[in-house]
Parts: sequence; structure tokens; C-alpha cells
Amino acid sequence: MYKLFFTLVIATLILTSCSRDRSKPNIQYMPDMYETIPYEPYGINTVMKDGMAAQTPPVGAIARGKKPFEIPEGLDGYNLAKETLQSPLAKSAANVAAGKKSFDIYCAICHGYTGDGQGNLVKRQKFFGVPHFKDRDINEGSIYHVIYYGRNMMGSHASQLTEKERWQVVQYVQKLKRKY
Repeated sequence: MYKLFFTLVIATLILTSCSRDRSKPNIQYMPDMYETIPYEPYGINTVMKDGMAAQTPPVGAIARGKKPFEIPEGLDGYNLAKETLQSPLAKSAANVAAGKKSFDIYCAICHGYTGDGQGNLVKRQKFFGVPHFKDRDINEGSIYHVIYYGRNMMGSHASQLTEKERWQVVQYVQKLKRKY
């Protein structure tokens, strides 16, 4: 008896679920998933005081874990960095090795692996006039400034390298310069 009842219930469910009548919508178990309220991130928003949901940071805000670089861009800033800027990192073989890794990734394509100005892009005549480190009157402050802001055709690498990595590259470039 129970087998017959159970079979009839299953058969009824199967037959009614296969109905082609689509005039009535199905049951919505979570209506918020179907009918969401869209918000415009830069639109009117009553939560923020000036109506903007995604606000820009206030003037002078410093990102967590970052220090502002006080020396300005340009020739005057370059000369100031050359005269006053000193590396906060201790000179060590580990810093030079880490600097070599970063140099090989970001700098050697133009400056060459030995700092001779003959990287792959120079050899393929994509860039001209990349300096040889032995021809330059550079020190750790001027190297750091150039990495941070760029100079002439070289762009800034401040976004690719952390402050510590920049100083490690400086130590490696000084080692390359001493070879000549």
C-alpha cells in the first residue's frame, strides 16, 4: 500500500514539474538575489556628507606603510638629492644580491647586465644614448632620484619598486660603477 502511495506521489511530482504552463512565475526563494537595487558609486548617496560614495582621499593623506619623498622632481631636486640623500640601508652582500635581482628585471633591458648601456633594447636600436655608468658622476642620492622620478627618456620606476628595493638597486649600481 505504501509503495503504491509513494509511487503515485513521485509520478504526480514528475508530471506537474514538466508542465509547459509558463504563465505563472516560479517561486522566488531569495527575492533580493533577483531584484537587486543598483547603486552608482559616484552618484547621489545619502550616507556620505557631500553625496559621493567613493571619495578621494583628503589633501596630504599618506597611504599606510608609505613615506613621502620630500625631494622635488627636476634638475634642482636631482642636485639636492646628489648632495644630501643617503641610503638608510646598511651596505651588505644580501642587499646587493637583492638589488641585482631587481636590476636584472627592471634596468638591464636598457642599461645592460653590466651597466654598460648596451641592453637588449639598445642593441635592437629601440633606444639610443643609454649611459654607461662609468661615464657618469653619480652617487647614491642621484641614483635613487633617477629611479624615483626618471630622467630624460627613462621613466619613473617608483611604482614598480618599493623604497627598500630602490635602495638595494642603488647599492648594486654602485657596485657596477666601482668595477670600471
